[in-house]
Amino acid sequence: MVEYAFLVKIYLSSHDLDARRVIFVGISQLHQGDICEVKIEGITALRNFAKRSGTTMKFFVDTANLDEIRQASEMGLIDGVTTNPSLIAKEGNVDFKEHVYKICQLVDGDVSVEVTAVDTEGMLEQATELASIAPNVVIKCPLTLEGLKATRILRSKNIKVNVTLCFSPAQALLAAKAGATYISPFIGRLDDIGHDGMQLIRDIVQIYKNYNFPTQVLAASIRHPRHIVESALAGADVATIPFKVIQQLVKHPLTDKGLDAFLADWEKSRKSG
Repeated sequence: MVEYAFLVKIYLSSHDLDARRVIFVGISQLHQGDICEVKIEGITALRNFAKRSGTTMKFFVDTANLDEIRQASEMGLIDGVTTNPSLIAKEGNVDFKEHVYKICQLVDGDVSVEVTAVDTEGMLEQATELASIAPNVVIKCPLTLEGLKATRILRSKNIKVNVTLCFSPAQALLAAKAGATYISPFIGRLDDIGHDGMQLIRDIVQIYKNYNFPTQVLAASIRHPRHIVESALAGADVATIPFKVIQQLVKHPLTDKGLDAFLADWEKSRKSG
């Protein structure tokens, strides 16, 4: 038995056009407040999308440092990792593929690894090699015409793609049309040149919602905790966060002050007893 209100809620939150058609048929048979039976396949679809509609925001750690990834993973808060050539270079003279493999062993979620070729053929060749390292590797392609071509081809092979270096809603729309798994808008870099990086997140989220694109909005180039909070308010699916900012998230002077006061009062009570 399915309620009218439940059908409407799942219909509005679903990004899957086929499921929306199934759900719309159910809605069209009901009036507000009604309850009706739905075929088994319809119930399965509804359960799947009810689960998706309640999905929480994901946190990725933006680093290639194994110790930082290990610590972040031990916190139980991290759902994946993003890397780029600059982050890998910071780790010194490491074997690239072996290092990526080690990262993939530390987390269960997606690990974004970027290609360095600038032509479609080169990107595809590198992507095939990178995807063979571990099943949770996601290929990062730049938001260029060549990168979009590579994205479309990789997605046709069921390889996940994170389209990176996005700085405009128009670019994000192209990435979604190409079938990107993730789009990475760089909010900090936009702030650096006097633009409103968070407005880009809001615009992309709205555009994807308008047309039910399944591409996930991954807020990148995060500089401070406020970026994370505002990304959550805007409806970003993922925030990829430098390890130092993850540590900053838990900090608040009133928390420290309150804890010190509690402990001081506890010590006084023990001495007086």
